Amino acid sequence: MRKLIGMLLCLWIGTSAMAQQRVLSGHVTNADNQPLAKVQIEIAGTAILTETDLAGKFQFQNLPAGQLQLIATLIGFQTYRQQLSTEQHARIHITMHTPSHQLTEVVVAGQGVASRKQAESLNLEIVDSKFIQRHLGGSLMKTLERLPGIKTIGIGSGQSKPLIRGLGFNRVVVAEKGIKHEGQQWGADHGLELDQFAAGEVELLKGAASFIYGSDAIGGVIVVKPAAIPEANTLGGSLDLIGKSNNNLYGTSVNLFGRKEHWFFDSRLTYQSYADYRVPADSVSVYNFPVQLHEKRLRNTAGKESGLHFSTGYLSDHFRSVLYLSNVYNKSGFFANAHGLEPRQVDTRLHDASARDIQTPGQQVNHFKAISRNTWNTAHQRIELDLGYQRNFREEFSQYVNHGYMPPIYPDTMTIPSHLEREFDKQVYSFNLRDELSFGKHTFTLGLNGEQQNNTISGWTFLVPAFKQQTLGVFAHEKLKLTDEVLLHGAVRYDYGNIRTSGYTDWFPSEISEGGITRSEYAKRAEELNRSFHSFVWSAGINYNRDAFNLKANIGKSFRMPIAKELAANGVNYHYFSYERGDANLSAEQSYQADLSLGWNTGKWSVQLSPFYNYFPNYIYLNPTPNHDYNYGAGNQIFQYTQSRVMRYGGELQVKYNFWKNLSTEVLAEYLYAEQLSGDKKGYTLPFSPPVSVLLNLSWSPELPGLRDSYLSLDYRITGRQNNIVPPEKESPGYRIVNLQAGTKIKLYKQSLILSVQAQNLLDTRYLNHTSFYRLIELPEAGRNIVLSLKIPFMLHTQKSQQ
Repeated sequence: MRKLIGMLLCLWIGTSAMAQQRVLSGHVTNADNQPLAKVQIEIAGTAILTETDLAGKFQFQNLPAGQLQLIATLIGFQTYRQQLSTEQHARIHITMHTPSHQLTEVVVAGQGVASRKQAESLNLEIVDSKFIQRHLGGSLMKTLERLPGIKTIGIGSGQSKPLIRGLGFNRVVVAEKGIKHEGQQWGADHGLELDQFAAGEVELLKGAASFIYGSDAIGGVIVVKPAAIPEANTLGGSLDLIGKSNNNLYGTSVNLFGRKEHWFFDSRLTYQSYADYRVPADSVSVYNFPVQLHEKRLRNTAGKESGLHFSTGYLSDHFRSVLYLSNVYNKSGFFANAHGLEPRQVDTRLHDASARDIQTPGQQVNHFKAISRNTWNTAHQRIELDLGYQRNFREEFSQYVNHGYMPPIYPDTMTIPSHLEREFDKQVYSFNLRDELSFGKHTFTLGLNGEQQNNTISGWTFLVPAFKQQTLGVFAHEKLKLTDEVLLHGAVRYDYGNIRTSGYTDWFPSEISEGGITRSEYAKRAEELNRSFHSFVWSAGINYNRDAFNLKANIGKSFRMPIAKELAANGVNYHYFSYERGDANLSAEQSYQADLSLGWNTGKWSVQLSPFYNYFPNYIYLNPTPNHDYNYGAGNQIFQYTQSRVMRYGGELQVKYNFWKNLSTEVLAEYLYAEQLSGDKKGYTLPFSPPVSVLLNLSWSPELPGLRDSYLSLDYRITGRQNNIVPPEKESPGYRIVNLQAGTKIKLYKQSLILSVQAQNLLDTRYLNHTSFYRLIELPEAGRNIVLSLKIPFMLHTQKSQQ
């Protein structure tokens, strides 16, 4: 390890001296020839970037030789691009244009999106706040589900967790503001505590990215970025209002931001409340037991959410430091007829009295974050340091139901409340350090990141023990621009991880029989465990961009540490009516992958095909056994964590055609095949494998008098039957649904109003989503849902920078 770090440091120091002394300076103004400050200037495909000063001036030193593309971006202005040669351009003048004053709309600048996608080795999708508002779902992950290759495990109407190409849970990293989001992501019923109104831009990396993000990025990465930093000398904000018909949701999100020359602040307050959601059915069958629904509502699926966000920071020409604080709270119920050991014993009179009350069973989650992001940059070097602290506090409530040796009546001597089924309290400390250096045709990145977790438990029932976990990783990433068309990538990474689980002893005595003698003792359900893991991973790829054609090819190896649940679970999962057991001897999961992307883009046509292949020599999964547990599991079937060889392949296809300037059509298709090559389930697929799906879209953007940015869009999604299942999964029939989106921008007394309307499941179709949390009990998805959102941006003060 020391030799590796020493070699990387020597390479870093040695290459710093190789940068050539080429200087480029410039002056940026608006159409009125007034200087523009804080314009971000970057060289495409490199880490070279800077910002203009108060006089609109900038300068680059040590530029590589040859042809370069310069990109200038500033909120409210059109992105500026220029091809130039460092041999010919010692000084340039840039004029930036804006069709209208849009600062009050908090528009996320493009920042060279096309260049970023071309320079990224993996398949990358980038969406902004406009996309989020246009396709607003019950959660941020549900909103992103429209993209090919992205699915969700839905938990009611307000919670969901992502699947990328069929992989989810701890195989997908969600990073917010540079730090990995850490909650209780191992649970299918545990959503992500993210406020989609606070997201400025979202990047989705489809494919393994362990060489940058370490363990858990074996399936992909979702990077949630904040709104862009306000322009200097401004004070403004926005008001969002939202309503949904299916679950009678109402909510608001208020944003206020301000900035002087160097200091700024940004704040947001979000609140939403929703009732039990409706399905297109009068009754459902829960494990062959018919359940009548009141007014087609799933009783006890109501909830409420709130989010409080504040950020402040200092910005200068070469240094930026931002502190982000946030607290996201959620309280929601579980479908009362699908939780616990006996779904028949539900007080329907209590639950059906109101659609908005939140009874037991249910959950309450609070997620606090404090993140410090710091950046130093020069003409050829960029250093980033991210520091983070998180606390995820989750409580799950249910009426006490005894089983096994548990006492029939909850003892009044217990300090744990009788309705507290489970409690998890996780605290996480994180850091990321990256140094990006550009010289000539090379861009070299050296990174170090680490994390420490401490997760405690409580409650009257047991499933997963308390644990402490530490991880540390170091990586090196090299980009080599051979020509203007060819870019090579290479990365290596070494990781060390340690997890220590605590022992757990029941609070009630059990009858133990040995040698014909029966004795009473407190059974130990989990032993103390101390496991360490090491891994070396790598990645290599090539990008080829020429005129309308682009190609990406990438191969690599990734890994994932086993989590506490996989190693030491030993209890009832009340959501799935199963008894789950871990395996303390599991090895770290390994994956070998190959990704390919072929693209073609002309004025009218845009086509992208992205096939992939995955091989796991030791995939970890929860295997149902023929045994049942009667002592602690009330006779429920035992599911045992185990490992097997797994092969996966598939891909996504995106085709877009512009008929005319304002009319276009789009086809988004995806396919996945997975097969276990060894073990008890050899020949079967993996759980939550999504079926083939095709989305057909027709979009019209008319130019209407008095309105701007108007659109009308129709989605027709065709999803095939999923008959490639693994027991106890059931086959899911295919379905077809229609979604409609419309919106416009209205000018009212010099104030812009952004109006968006959606009709989700327009035809009120009854269908089963194979990746849904409730699909195992054949619960249909939500019925017709009309979503109305209104965004009112405002500007209280603005003052142009003086020369």
